[in-house]
Amino acid sequence: HLVQAREIDPLDILGRTPVTISLKESLSYLRGKRVFITGAGGSIGSELARQLLSGGAERLYLFGHGENSIYQIDRELRMLQKEGVGEKAVIVPIIGDMKDRAYTDYIISHTHCDIVFHCAAYKHVPMMEENPVAAIENNVFGTKNMLDACIAHGVHRFVLISTDKAVAPVSVYGVSKMLCEKLILEYAGKAKNGNAFMFVRFGNVLGSRGSILPLFMEQIKNGGPVTVTDPGMERFFMTIPEACSLVLRTGGVGTNGSSYLLDMGTPVRIVDIAEQIIRFSGFEPYKDIDIKFIGARKGERSVEPLWLPEEEPQKTSYEKILQLRNTPYTDERMGTLLEKLRPICIGGENTDVAADKYRSRDYLISVLSDEVPSLAEFYAATAVSHGGN
Repeated sequence: HLVQAREIDPLDILGRTPVTISLKESLSYLRGKRVFITGAGGSIGSELARQLLSGGAERLYLFGHGENSIYQIDRELRMLQKEGVGEKAVIVPIIGDMKDRAYTDYIISHTHCDIVFHCAAYKHVPMMEENPVAAIENNVFGTKNMLDACIAHGVHRFVLISTDKAVAPVSVYGVSKMLCEKLILEYAGKAKNGNAFMFVRFGNVLGSRGSILPLFMEQIKNGGPVTVTDPGMERFFMTIPEACSLVLRTGGVGTNGSSYLLDMGTPVRIVDIAEQIIRFSGFEPYKDIDIKFIGARKGERSVEPLWLPEEEPQKTSYEKILQLRNTPYTDERMGTLLEKLRPICIGGENTDVAADKYRSRDYLISVLSDEVPSLAEFYAATAVSHGGN
């Protein structure tokens, strides 16, 4: 049975006051600049675009490979311009795929962009466990294509959006983002003329597409049950506008080769959020709408660490922005790993990998497990519950 559930503001369930920063002050570095957003149709990319429009960017390049989502954010920004927000900015939607190396290079060279916010990634953990080659091909090699193009064409600032799932990763998605962080640290060494390459890591955002808020709302609307993986499952949360305003500020104050972490307060238990949303919707948890525990999905752990002990986060002079001690790979280690991964993801006659290894999930997992102890240990520990594979 369908029930009437009211729309819930993510702020209702955040459990703390979101940080607010003056966009005018923190976005001054973007005024008159050409800004390029990858994954511009996604939850983070589209909110960055909204804030950038009001922040005085001269040109906004909305890059993504989903035409519907790019169409939507393009249309929304043009409506905002009609209302007087950033009406002088030129908005340029670009449909493209960063896995296409030549096209990525062409686009970066022809847009003459000053700043890149790199949000594009496949991000759904269980889905990427089912499609691990796609995760590495898109997230790692796509990011490398973007970085190569940005170094070649003198992009001034490059900000990678990262995730707490990159810390001692236990999923292919987490490994892919950890490798992106390592790539940033490597490419920062190639940056010239005061250009700056950095990453910003944070946890879950409330209300993003495919996240728990819309999922729970839908389950309540359908009469329940609301499904939670595990009673002890906890996550750090921010609202999308909060995360984006902090990312934009970091992009301005961040220095080359720096690793940043957004301070997200204390973790929230997922079951508490489920109970809260049920009550906000006018029902009693476990009585009107049941909560069912379904067990962790592949690649999920109960608690996500935000940093490795050796990263030792330090406060900066900016509220809610912490700086991490870098933990780079050597160029040689990264090069060797990419050489092993490339033929699995990117076929071609010049590869020396047997045809049976191209797109081979098992071979990819074995390469990643050899490289990342946390992944190997997690897979070994959960092999029984996930039936092996």
